[in-house]
Amino acid sequence: MIQLSEKFFSFLFLLIPLFLITGPALPDIIITLGLIFGIIYFVYYKEYSELIKINFIRISVIFWLSLIIISFFSYNKTNSFQDALIFIRFLFIPILCYFIFFKKRELFKRTLLVITVLVIFVCIDSFYQFLNYTPENGFGRDLLGFKSNWYGRLTGPFGDELIPGSYISKFGLLGFAFIISFKKIENKIIFHSIYLSSILFISFISGERMAFATFGLSLIFLFLFLNGFRKSIFLSIIIGIFLIFITTYLHPSYNDFKVVESTQYHQGQKVEKFFNCIDDKEQICSKIIDIQPSFYKIIKNFKTSAYGEIYLLSFRMFLDNPVTGIGINNFKFLCNNNKDYQDMMVHYECSSHPHNIYIQWLAEGGLIVFILFILYLIFLIFFIKSNSGEKKYKIISIAIIIIMFWPIMSTGSLIKNWYGVSTFFIIGLSMCLSKFRNNC
Repeated sequence: MIQLSEKFFSFLFLLIPLFLITGPALPDIIITLGLIFGIIYFVYYKEYSELIKINFIRISVIFWLSLIIISFFSYNKTNSFQDALIFIRFLFIPILCYFIFFKKRELFKRTLLVITVLVIFVCIDSFYQFLNYTPENGFGRDLLGFKSNWYGRLTGPFGDELIPGSYISKFGLLGFAFIISFKKIENKIIFHSIYLSSILFISFISGERMAFATFGLSLIFLFLFLNGFRKSIFLSIIIGIFLIFITTYLHPSYNDFKVVESTQYHQGQKVEKFFNCIDDKEQICSKIIDIQPSFYKIIKNFKTSAYGEIYLLSFRMFLDNPVTGIGINNFKFLCNNNKDYQDMMVHYECSSHPHNIYIQWLAEGGLIVFILFILYLIFLIFFIKSNSGEKKYKIISIAIIIIMFWPIMSTGSLIKNWYGVSTFFIIGLSMCLSKFRNNC
């Protein structure tokens, strides 16, 4: 029964990259049930005593306990205890992946195959949506019929979620690891370069600046440290930059407008779009569209930008509660119920979270949680580095961690379903990749 259940959950975990495209519900159900099975599995085989000797697992447990401890000092104890207790389901994902569901090499390789196919599909689907553009309506429907409700942003196959760039930038290097595991692929430099440059290009046109920036950073990291693939990576950067240059020059979405107003505020850039009138094609009509502010405007006026106000408020919350923080998932609650904090959000409503992993742990967990999270990442890197796999796969694994945990970027909240599942699932896959050896 245990072995049959293991095969069943291994199959479900293999499909998590696919289920993440459908939304947060299915992946969260799978990892929760997987956690229950994992506890039964470790008790049945009496492996828990050996697991607790591993430093990475020790820090995972200690980090989880710290979330519970600081909840005693939180402002909204219900929110904090609830999210702290169930956060264990995320921390358990890498353990389940590494020690149970993907411990067999062939099953892990099939998972990498699924990821590679899905990354390529998301790239093709998003590019199709990018081509399906009209100035009056923005990007049209993708291959599955989904249309973006945000002008100038791609959804790809994610419905109304603006995350195709984030998805391919995080999972893309796992696909690259799968591709380079086959030594007999002809024209491998060209093949590798086309794959990587496609991810870089789609990340750019998706409108997700952080996805583009972090994937570009990972390519630079791989160019510096991944011996034997520097030509492929360098060529992918050149091709990606060339495609971006040509696209911004030729595609109408970058050229069919006039800037009416440009501010640092959220959706603070007003542009006038021009197009042929529907009733009279010989006449030119126009409409005013609110889009994201330019990067230059945000940096120049960072203090009054959306990110500036959120980060400054978060830091103020940390300074007021430096040791234990305000409590897990307490940011919006405290912002709405404390006049001093609410007054700091001059131009925006209170956000649901601080939009940066490290700032969130500082504000909501204080120094206790923040320091333990840094230790969690350090032990994760050491675990990957000391694993038994080939050096090239360990380097790719570290590059993936850099993508997900680069500190200077806007992020989702790790306690939320989709972002939490995807992040810790990829951590688990990176750990499995770091013990991968190529025998094809």
